[in-house]
Amino acid sequence: MADERDMEFRNKIILVVGASSGMGRCVALRLAQEGAIIAATARRTERLDQLAAEIRSLGGECMVKAADAQDEAAAAAVVAEVVARYGRIDAVLLNAGGAPAIDMRKLSAAEVKSYMRSNYDVVVNYLVPVLAQMRRQGHGLVAHTNSLAGFAGIPLQGPYCAAKAAARLLLDTCRIEFADFNIRFVTVYPGFVATEGTVGDGMPAPMEISEERATDHILKALRREARDYLFPLNTASLVRLLRILPKSISIMFLKEEYSKSVATIVTK
Repeated sequence: MADERDMEFRNKIILVVGASSGMGRCVALRLAQEGAIIAATARRTERLDQLAAEIRSLGGECMVKAADAQDEAAAAAVVAEVVARYGRIDAVLLNAGGAPAIDMRKLSAAEVKSYMRSNYDVVVNYLVPVLAQMRRQGHGLVAHTNSLAGFAGIPLQGPYCAAKAAARLLLDTCRIEFADFNIRFVTVYPGFVATEGTVGDGMPAPMEISEERATDHILKALRREARDYLFPLNTASLVRLLRILPKSISIMFLKEEYSKSVATIVTK
């Protein structure tokens, strides 16, 4: 039996950003199966149409709107269209972003900054108009798919780690500033997840879990409105340990892992 405090998804208007593939798509489907009304957005129109057709075949409701999350005006237009159609947004899942293996020694300043656009700006572009709407309506839940990489400087992921850390701190500030408007915040921190987007990305993925298992975790976090939800347990525990160890020891460990990662990439 569900805890009486658990969030119910039935008849909730939920905007899923980054819904055309991966965890975003899986979460959208599962939420729809539990009775949520889904507003799905991503860049690929064909993929969104396929998602909507699948949800409707299951008896659910789904509107789709293709948009580039890096485009501030396009993101605001998506939010406005959802509100125009349904009158409110009960919850949003900010799920856009990602990065392949990134070697800082080979990148220009512009390339480094591009990962901030694709992992931080995509959050801000939806967050600001969604929060404005939630303030007007007097309630809402904002969820963000962050990463365990947002807690440490992971080799081959530097710019990605920086962007995720920035998003983590921004939402932590929002938790305080928007609390009086009955707006709650959930941040999920996955470890390595096997998705279509991670195939062949050049990044070793120890303790990797499936999309389906990751979706189970995300739905659990949403139901409980968990402020910070780290998973899976083994990887999350390692990250927690690295955060409390002296910097010299954590760096030594990460350097060793970096050497293993490079060796793995070279032999592939």
